Amino acid sequence: MSRYGQYCPITRSLEVLGDRWTLLIVRDLLLGAERFNELSRGLPGLSRGLLSKRLDHLVRTGLVEHRDGRYAVTRAAEELRPIVFGLAEWGARWAFGEPRPDELDATTLMWWIRGGIDPGGFGERDPVVVEVCFRGGRRRLFWLVVRRDDVSLCFTRPDFPSDVVVDVGLDVLYQVWEGRIEYGAAVRDGLLTVTGDTALVRALPRALRLSPIAGYVRAAMADAR
Repeated sequence: MSRYGQYCPITRSLEVLGDRWTLLIVRDLLLGAERFNELSRGLPGLSRGLLSKRLDHLVRTGLVEHRDGRYAVTRAAEELRPIVFGLAEWGARWAFGEPRPDELDATTLMWWIRGGIDPGGFGERDPVVVEVCFRGGRRRLFWLVVRRDDVSLCFTRPDFPSDVVVDVGLDVLYQVWEGRIEYGAAVRDGLLTVTGDTALVRALPRALRLSPIAGYVRAAMADAR
């Protein structure tokens, strides 16, 4: 814990939250992550050792409880929600733009999208396999196996045939997910193509719930216009 030597509630807050990765861990916990491996997958730049250290710190400071292998936010952490998403709103207005190459990680994005899929959007079909093919890059193919009660991210071709195939650039899908590019506009402009079962292709934008940050990004872009 870094200490600033000033008697002030702002410095005390920074002593709890100011270390690198801490607020991102809180963000993911507020968004529903519960297990260590969930947090680790969503923060691939954070080593497992440092993640463990940061979680222990959050437990000691009363922001997180750890029971039966699950992490849960306390009232203290829940009251950070408007602050964390206030940063999202500010960042969307003043610090956000096109993605930098070092910010693009296909596995991280697909893990986030896995958590944003609403199986009910596909109706009664079970399972639905969505194949995502990225244009270029080292890892190009991913599969989402969507069941009514679970969505799995696969790195090898599953036993089921693909019902929907998405072909897209990694930078484009990031921007669709974050709300910088509208799904329909990406399709219309040929930045994103979707083929397969007609009904499921039409259902995909309903089933794909965007990032919780997308609304802030869209609002900031509308204000800028």
